[in-house]
Amino acid sequence: MENITLTSIKNPLIKQVRKLHRPKERAKQNLLLIEGTNLIEAACQADYKLDIIFYTDRWRDNHQSLCRTIESKNFKIQLVSSDVLNAIATTVNPDGVVAIAPQPPVTQPNIAIKGLGIALERLQDPGNLGTIIRTAAATGVDSLWLSGDSVDFYSPKVLRASAGQWFNVPVVTQQNLQELAKYQQQQGVQIIATSAKANQTYWEIDFTRPSLILLGNEGAGLSTELIAIADQQVTIPLANGVESLNVSVAAALLLYEAKRQST
Repeated sequence: MENITLTSIKNPLIKQVRKLHRPKERAKQNLLLIEGTNLIEAACQADYKLDIIFYTDRWRDNHQSLCRTIESKNFKIQLVSSDVLNAIATTVNPDGVVAIAPQPPVTQPNIAIKGLGIALERLQDPGNLGTIIRTAAATGVDSLWLSGDSVDFYSPKVLRASAGQWFNVPVVTQQNLQELAKYQQQQGVQIIATSAKANQTYWEIDFTRPSLILLGNEGAGLSTELIAIADQQVTIPLANGVESLNVSVAAALLLYEAKRQST
């Protein structure tokens, strides 16, 4: 492991990493911030390339097995002080390791849906997106599409909320969802829109057919243009006085109903 310890936040490399806290800088450098032991382990398990791993001596001493895995992959490593690690992390109490890595190659938008896909329109909360990615992985979703006006897919908060599944679900960003829905319809995929005004519940849908589920913005829901394209509109019944569910909860209900029908 690297024995020279970086102790200054004014070091040029550290200043470059700190810039990655901003979405525009992540896009400019085409890099990610990957924070925490769990995400580093997930990246290694997924054979995701890490450019540089920054760690403290205390973290190294407590994670010998993971350090050996990192060494076997020949990733560049850099020992830093606790103050420097705190400066490059976006969390309040980082656990001692942060990596920078290239953003993944752009996924082709026309992925064939053999079983189930999910598309998210104008999603704004990174925690919701990460949770949906985690659920999509658990239910075997073929792919996830994200509209261009949604939250930054490369946000460290999205990665953390996905609990490591960010590396395992094919995601298409900057997607025109109207074009996507029309393309998938041409491939024989049924398009399912969630709407509070729908007359049928989500468990009345035949999810054994290839299906694309559309979910909308946390406050406004799906646009009328997307709802109009859909083959099916479904609602999630709610008790009187309850206006809506969290979008990640709604996604979980639909995805697990689809999984139930397929087993």
